[in-house]
Formats: sequence, C-alpha cells, structure tokens
Amino acid sequence: GILMARTIFRYGYSAWLLLKNFALNQLDPPVVILFYHRVAELASDPQSLAVTPANFRSHMEFLKNNFPVIRLEDNWSVVKEPSVVITFDDGYADNVLEAMPILEDVGLPATFFITTGVIGSQNGFWWDELEFIILADRVFPDLFSLIDSRYGMSWKTNNAAERYKMYQELHLLMKKVDVHIREDWIKQLREWIQAGDSFNMVNRPMTIDELRSLASSPLVTIGAHTVTHTPLSSLSFKCQREEIMASKKWLEEHLGCEILVFSYPFGGRSDYNKESVLICKNAGFNRVAAAIRGPAHRSASPYQLPRQLVRNWPIEVFIKKMEWFWLL
Repeated sequence: GILMARTIFRYGYSAWLLLKNFALNQLDPPVVILFYHRVAELASDPQSLAVTPANFRSHMEFLKNNFPVIRLEDNWSVVKEPSVVITFDDGYADNVLEAMPILEDVGLPATFFITTGVIGSQNGFWWDELEFIILADRVFPDLFSLIDSRYGMSWKTNNAAERYKMYQELHLLMKKVDVHIREDWIKQLREWIQAGDSFNMVNRPMTIDELRSLASSPLVTIGAHTVTHTPLSSLSFKCQREEIMASKKWLEEHLGCEILVFSYPFGGRSDYNKESVLICKNAGFNRVAAAIRGPAHRSASPYQLPRQLVRNWPIEVFIKKMEWFWLL
C-alpha cells in the first residue's frame, strides 16, 4: 500500500491509471482496441496517419500469433484472456487496396468507420486538401490573408517553415468551424495559389464501388463516422444528430446492412460531449469508439470505448507498445 502511494505521488495520474488498469485486468480480461487510418507509402504525411504495408503486415502477423483478435461488435462477456480489436477511421481508398488484402491474407477481422460525405469525392478530406495546397512544392505568393469576420488572419509564405506554421495553425482553426466555413476557406486557398480542382490522388477516399467491395468481405464490419468529419462538440445538438444519423442512413441505404457501430471524429475527450453520447444511444448503436487511451473492460461505457492509436512503427516498437497498451 505504501509503495503504491509512493508510485502515484511520484508519477501522478499515469501511475494511478497503470495501477488501476493492472487491478482491473486481473478481474476482467482487457480488450485493446487498436485504430489505424491508412496503410500506404507516402512521400508526405504531416499528420502521421499512414503505416507502410510492410509494417502493417508485421503488426497483423504478430497479433495473429499472440492474441485472440475479436470483432468490435462481439460479445465481450465471454472473453477469457486479453484480446485485441482492429479498427480503421475515415475511409481512405488504401484501406481497400492495401490493408484489406493483408487482413484477408493473415485472416483477421477489422472494423472500418466511414466518413460518408467524402466517398467518391474528387477532392478528399479537408486536412489532405490543406496539405496539398500549402505544403506542396510550388511557387507561392508572399502572403495569404484569410477573409473571415471571426478569424481574419494573415500568414507570410516565403519559405517552407512559414508555410508549415500556416498549415498547423489553419489545421487547428478548421477543426473548430463547420463544414460551410471550412469549404469557403479551402476555396480561398485554392484561388490564392490558382490550384483549380487539382488534388493529390494518393490521398483519395474510397469510391462507392470500393466501399461495397470492402463491406462484402466476411472479415469486415462497417461503422459510421459522420458525414463531414467535424468534431461533434463544436456543433449544436441538431447538427450533431444530422451528422450522426445521416452517415448511418447513407451507409445502410448504399450497403444494404444495418450499421450498429460508430466512432467520434478525432475522438478526444474534447471532440464529443454528453449530447453526442445521447444521440448515439438513441440511434441504436451497440458500441461507439472514442480516441481516449487505455484498455477496454466490461465496466467501460460502450459509448466511449478507449482506443490506442497506431503509428508507423517497426515491429520491435509495436511489440513494446503492445506491452503498455494493456495498462495505459
């Protein structure tokens, strides 16, 4: 007891979580929910969303050989040993082209949460458009001034460091605004560099045919992930409900199956709220995934399931991370 108190005093909240989860794990076998975004070789990846196919395959083979890999929607009450769930967020085309063949080859199930508003889009996710416009190798004007009554700002763009600073600041701002304002800002940026409708197709989302192909695999569960990938906490109750219900309805109509799982866009504790949870309960979702760290236990709310974000780690790093994912 004294040692535990000293550990908590020295290391604070992380130590308390470690000890709490260690105790819970003895009583209730934990489920670690991993979440990925992309499986691709990218020349530029400022958000660190992509895992290379080689690293992803090594992750999957390690999981296959060491843990039960279960489905998100499975009955966890019968889980008798530490288990793993694999999930993907967003709906990139490389989920079908790169991740799915590896999952099928290794023989592991996964859940894919789909942002419905970008499926089949000629452009893509707003953060990828931002990267394409600001961080691409091109000739830039010396200054960009954002025309907006609330967020009027200007950035110098003479060198790569200034442009990266602009990218980071606009990324944070765009998370906080609704889709119409975001689209206006993207339009202003495209006009600023005279980009027209061009886009880096390596970052494209799935087509509807690719989504149907993905959904047809017996290893795949499809979940909803809103329409526009806007943090729900920044929206009114009505707009939150529209985002959640419209994505569920769209998927059900286009795939012909009931959608029973959901994940919050971005998924941090500040990215959704009590209203988001209530809407998901009323929508009939059985499980809802967040992006808060930690293992999942049966005592956890099924509407705020913790998940562990996976980066492009070589297998030796992934193995070390997995050792801690059961505790923190």
